[in-house]
Amino acid sequence: MAAPKNKATASTTDEFRGFTPYKEKKGEEYMNEKQVQHFRNILDAWKRVLMEEVDRTMHYMQDEAANFPDPNDRATQESDFTMELRARDRERRLIRKIEESLQKLDNDEYGYCDACGVEIGIRRLEARPTATLCIDCKTLDEIREKQMGG
Repeated sequence: MAAPKNKATASTTDEFRGFTPYKEKKGEEYMNEKQVQHFRNILDAWKRVLMEEVDRTMHYMQDEAANFPDPNDRATQESDFTMELRARDRERRLIRKIEESLQKLDNDEYGYCDACGVEIGIRRLEARPTATLCIDCKTLDEIREKQMGG
């Protein structure tokens, strides 16, 4: 049995990265209308790719579902399905984060650190469009996590 082409888990972010990086102008206001539209386009494209992958997986599992008489074949199929479902679960959580980011765009809260309120930055957001922490707060968060048991 051939596993589905799992583009979403291998390169989910590559799919939406067909965008042209935003070119900031000197003195330009942070999260102006053009920047907001730039990130809305990125987030919408990423969400669309993830949703398409969910549909592909659902069809794959329906098409490939079989009752194999051989226990090894059945176990292999179950293992494949489990991996697919695990990947889709991660993507479902990512879709939720994308939707939260889109909501922040609507509320003029996108692009600012949840912890300290400073600008997250255009390049960081292009690299991680669902980022909610500036690089400094994220670094401190990771250090705390390591110290707590990581």
